[in-house]
Amino acid sequence: MKEKDTCEIYCYDESKVRRVQETLGQQDIPTMAKMFKVLADETRMKIAFALCQEDELCVCDVANIIGSSMATASHHLRMLKELGLAKYRKEGKLVFYSLEDEHVRQLVQIASTHSQEVVTHGK
Repeated sequence: MKEKDTCEIYCYDESKVRRVQETLGQQDIPTMAKMFKVLADETRMKIAFALCQEDELCVCDVANIIGSSMATASHHLRMLKELGLAKYRKEGKLVFYSLEDEHVRQLVQIASTHSQEVVTHGK
């Protein structure tokens, strides 16, 4: 028989619920969700991971890494930039992208570590 994964009675801890609701009210949840939505795309995650490996990459490098056109790479990089996950600098005719800050690098590295654990433990 399969074990139930829900409560069998309705009972909650009012003080815990209130504390969490107050904290949630102080967060910008829509922006947080957009950030994960942008990273949920496999191509953009590949780009973010590549930017963890190298401090910066030009659009041409990224296009070659992901096996796409420069236009496609630029589109994905622009989305990462618009959400504050990446930044760029121009040097002559080249545009170099890097991750916005260490927090973004940590998110990508944690996702990488967790995905390896999931594969290893067969979940």
